[in-house]
Amino acid sequence: MKKSFFVRYFFGLFFLACLLSISIFFFSLKIINQYYLQSLTNDLTKLAQTLVLSIRPMVEQGRRDELDPFAKRWGKTISTRITVIDAKGVVLADSEKDPALMENHGARTEVVRALNGNIASSKRYSTTVKANMLYVAVPFKRGEIVGGAVRVSLFLNNINKILFDLKMSLGRAAAFLLVVSLIIAFFLSRRIVNPLRRLSSASEQVARGNFDVRVFADKNDDLQEVIVSFNTMTEKIRTLFDDLSAQQEELKNIISFMQEGLLVLDKESQIIVLNEHVNAITGMKDLEGRFYWEAIRETQFGEMVQKVKGEKKSVLEEIAINDRIFLCSMTFMEPQEKVIVILFDISEIKKIERIKKDFVVNVSHELRTPLTAIKGFVETMEEEEPSEAHKRYLGIIKRHTERLISIVKDLLRLSELEEVQKPDIERVDLNELIEQLPVMYEQQLREKNLVLRILFGEDIPFIMADPFKLEELFINLIDNAITYTEEGSVTIRVERDADYVVFIIQDTGIGMYEEHLTRIFERFYVADKSRSRNVGGTGLGLSIVKHIVLLHRGTIAADSTPGAGTTFTIRLPVSP
Repeated sequence: MKKSFFVRYFFGLFFLACLLSISIFFFSLKIINQYYLQSLTNDLTKLAQTLVLSIRPMVEQGRRDELDPFAKRWGKTISTRITVIDAKGVVLADSEKDPALMENHGARTEVVRALNGNIASSKRYSTTVKANMLYVAVPFKRGEIVGGAVRVSLFLNNINKILFDLKMSLGRAAAFLLVVSLIIAFFLSRRIVNPLRRLSSASEQVARGNFDVRVFADKNDDLQEVIVSFNTMTEKIRTLFDDLSAQQEELKNIISFMQEGLLVLDKESQIIVLNEHVNAITGMKDLEGRFYWEAIRETQFGEMVQKVKGEKKSVLEEIAINDRIFLCSMTFMEPQEKVIVILFDISEIKKIERIKKDFVVNVSHELRTPLTAIKGFVETMEEEEPSEAHKRYLGIIKRHTERLISIVKDLLRLSELEEVQKPDIERVDLNELIEQLPVMYEQQLREKNLVLRILFGEDIPFIMADPFKLEELFINLIDNAITYTEEGSVTIRVERDADYVVFIIQDTGIGMYEEHLTRIFERFYVADKSRSRNVGGTGLGLSIVKHIVLLHRGTIAADSTPGAGTTFTIRLPVSP
């Protein structure tokens, strides 16, 4: 390749020199040829004009018998053919031939122009002397009348011989120039190519990973700046490579020490990066370069990969792999079209949740029977006309029993919601669903002198949702709003926001402080414990609401100001 570059560069210079030499040769030859012919034409013109001075008197005085001897004598003397032609094109005298035997020359190009009063010249083949000739014709006049013309001519063979000698001289000069150009091109090519060869060799070593290579330049080297830049670049590449190697090593250590399984899939769904925990999760080894379905054969995992690639967004779902439960996080990398997969083992957490759930359900079921019995006995004792003191105690027992029964019911309902993976989706008319709610609260609203307002925005669509769970969501939020509002109103607003329907439930109640807002959706958490006990709240209503919202892939947020009321904002997608 190095030799090829030298050859290309050398022959490039040589070809340029050849092109210039040939161009100069032909251009010069053309110019000299034109100059020589023009000069010769001028000389012949002057000669013809000189001869006119002697020939015109002879023609005018009628001494035509003197013309032919004159022409032959002077033609031989000056080695030039002389022809005298009258105004009608008849040849009167000729230095080479008998004019009586010569045809009329009135149609000859130069003669036609001369008889019209102009000096003319031409080059052509002469049928008389059987050779190529250069002709110059000069008219002679008497006043304004052209009496004839004197034509002088030379054999072009003589001119061509002179031009041939000139071509040979120019050719020798061009050949010498080519030889000199060849030598200059050779040394110039070596001067340019040798540093490039050193740079090329050094570049190959850098490509093989040798960053210690250096190129040394001569003091007069034309590429000295390039070589210095190359050495600086190599040093920087070495520094960057060392930094990158250190970062890669650090990244490998981080990945290997991760307790979670890590996978990176390319756009062809092949595994290009993984850690040891993936091998432990799948029970397989040597997974790099293989397709993900060879390692993880779960249908849900494949569906998640296709969803991430199709929608180009992150996905977080629980998935079972080899009898273990994992929280699977997938993220799409847009430029490289890669998918990053992280598997969090939540098997123990799910086991604890299941134990807790079973405990809650079992305890709730166990408490339900005795609490119902206690409530029944209290109601029986109230019917037996107890004393006023006993009535008060029985009222307290009954109130707390009813509260415990409500807690048990809410716990069982919450457990049911947690068991549900997907709600029973159907097409829901929000206008019809929400408009029937005020009837359920007429008595409570009348007792507290509150107003329940329902405001619908424009273009509210039907949504795909579970109507029973959606109704339960509104019941819990409206119950809360009425319970904690003593005067004013409760407002439900329904609005459209792109692909979402937004529900805003706002009251003018007691409100709450900001520190409570982050915890109000926790189980049994109540912002005002004393008031909650008085009104019989269980602290589970908002937990139930949040579970219903999450089942519909929506979001819920709360905003409140003490003494000014609370606002809940729920966003549900039109299509889950």
